[in-house]
Amino acid sequence: MAYTVLKVLVSAVLVVAIAEAGKRSSFLGAVLASVPAVSVLAFVWLYVDTGDVARVADLASGVFWLVLPSLVLFVALPALLCRGWAFWPSLGASLAATVVAYAAMVAALGRFGVRL
Repeated sequence: MAYTVLKVLVSAVLVVAIAEAGKRSSFLGAVLASVPAVSVLAFVWLYVDTGDVARVADLASGVFWLVLPSLVLFVALPALLCRGWAFWPSLGASLAATVVAYAAMVAALGRFGVRL
């Protein structure tokens, strides 16, 4: 239980640090957020928990394929905000578009025999 709490705390501190850095400098916040820190933490936690490098490799491969549709969020959100949409509707529409992009990617990968 203490190990799980440690994982949650470390992960939360990382997210808060990125948000706080973003308040001071959007560039610094963007740099920190663009580093795949959450993925790296997930790889570390998975390896520490299982010691199974094959599972880490599978996770890394899945992250690779799913980064592509996640980019929809980073295109749609600023586009909607710059068109005068309010923050919450922009975020909701961007997230919805991202979900559609994920579904399309999983379907497309399935057609080529790639299983996530």
